Amino acid sequence: MKKIQMVDLLGQYAKIKDIVDPSIEEVMNSAAFINGPKVHQFQKNLEDYLGVRNVIPCANGTDALQIAMMGLGLKPGDEVITADFTFAATVEVIALLQLTPVLVDVDPITFNIDIKAIKNAITPKTKAIVPVHLFGLAANMDAIMDLAKEHNLYVIEDNAQGIGADYTHRDGSKTKTGAIGHVASTSFFPSKNLGCYGDGGAIFTNDDELAHIIRGIVNHGMYERYHHDVVGVNSRLDSIQAAVLDAKLPLLDTYNKARRNAARKYNEAFKNHPKITTPSGLTACDGICDTCDCHVFHQYTLNLKDVNRDGLVAHLQKKNIPCGVYYPIPLHKQKAYTDNRYNEDDFKVTNHLVTSVISLPMHTELDDEQIEFITTTVLNFINAN
Repeated sequence: MKKIQMVDLLGQYAKIKDIVDPSIEEVMNSAAFINGPKVHQFQKNLEDYLGVRNVIPCANGTDALQIAMMGLGLKPGDEVITADFTFAATVEVIALLQLTPVLVDVDPITFNIDIKAIKNAITPKTKAIVPVHLFGLAANMDAIMDLAKEHNLYVIEDNAQGIGADYTHRDGSKTKTGAIGHVASTSFFPSKNLGCYGDGGAIFTNDDELAHIIRGIVNHGMYERYHHDVVGVNSRLDSIQAAVLDAKLPLLDTYNKARRNAARKYNEAFKNHPKITTPSGLTACDGICDTCDCHVFHQYTLNLKDVNRDGLVAHLQKKNIPCGVYYPIPLHKQKAYTDNRYNEDDFKVTNHLVTSVISLPMHTELDDEQIEFITTTVLNFINAN
């Protein structure tokens, strides 16, 4: 059995080397390293893939979130609602812009932001909601957009973990995550479902006026060289990373299908175990049938009951099986984001999940032998303890 990786980027690269290397070489031969033709080509191809009018590439996913908020003109003191159970970048940019982060609990089944908690958190100062498509599962966007319309709020999708997922609306129509809210951000960090070989990110919007503002922000506030019309930043996707991403984009659906296939095999192995809750989708098929693509499994995360989670982590490590705990500390308990406004009773789900979740290896190169070894090792530990 080959070595098990949490994310097997080397194995993936070996299969696409013949298309990635020439694309990088093309950039090297052109010396158009910043804002070159490969960036514009990738931008157009990603717009077509997502069905969105505007893609604005930038340097990384965190910048993408920050720039999206800057583009909306949010002001210091404006309240922005987001999930307590997610990576810190989501709340980090809110604080950096001197906005007021309002953290709320998540749904116990999907782990995505809880709709009722959003409703309860809205005040006259609320200006935006940031749903996170956590672990690759589309958030309940119809309900979120309804709330936004009712209260005249912006919706900023954090699509860093969900690129390629389809959200199925109430009427049965489908839209790619990242193309539903007023604006969205994503990350192309190497381990993402669509990852480059360094840092990268992008902002998506169907609002042409907003896209124009954002295009200036990413380039020092310039629309014409040395004319700074808005306060901006320096955040550009370099041409080499764009070349890698453009080579991989046609494979994204295949990659996501491989992840769903691996998730199906994991779920089958853990089926009906009283101490294991497997990932769920928003549909009856739990997001992993051949026709459902609402979940792209950036992570495969179990929710354990009456199990020594940290003991299981140690056991897997001894067996050379990598795993992750996403996330071990709620954002509202992080030193940087503590706030006397928060009541622990409002975070019952998050406070439980941080003690009970564990993420197993999930990537495009997982094979049946590895999955069997991983699942058997997990089950042996849980059944023995």
